[in-house]
Amino acid sequence: MMRRRVVLVLRVALALVLLFAAYSKLRNPWLLFAMSVDAYHLLPEWAVIAVARGLPWVELALGLLLLSGRFLRQAALVAATLLTVFFAVMLRSYIKGLGIDCACFGFGEALSLKTLLRDGVLVLSSVALVWLSLREAVSRI
Repeated sequence: MMRRRVVLVLRVALALVLLFAAYSKLRNPWLLFAMSVDAYHLLPEWAVIAVARGLPWVELALGLLLLSGRFLRQAALVAATLLTVFFAVMLRSYIKGLGIDCACFGFGEALSLKTLLRDGVLVLSSVALVWLSLREAVSRI
């Protein structure tokens, strides 16, 4: 019973974060987000454009799936993977001393220790959700 409550809290919290991230990117011109993505100096121009146009929709879809609880294991795994990649990219940029916009929730948030701590908590929460949802599935077998 307690595990179900924890899963509910984790999935709703992650869903709301992803939905807010998608909303904050989609309400602005995609080129603003593209500039933030390009500041990481990791992707060629065509990939920057693809990420800037597509990522907010992926975040929206994942947020809706997590909120609904449908395909929970798969959505949690994709969200954990995505958040881990984001965290690794941000950590790399922070260590390199790049004074850039984090682009986590649209435009205008500087990459800082605070954003790393927040995103680290999100990664841990998403990994916990994956673990709990997989454990729940195994216990049903």
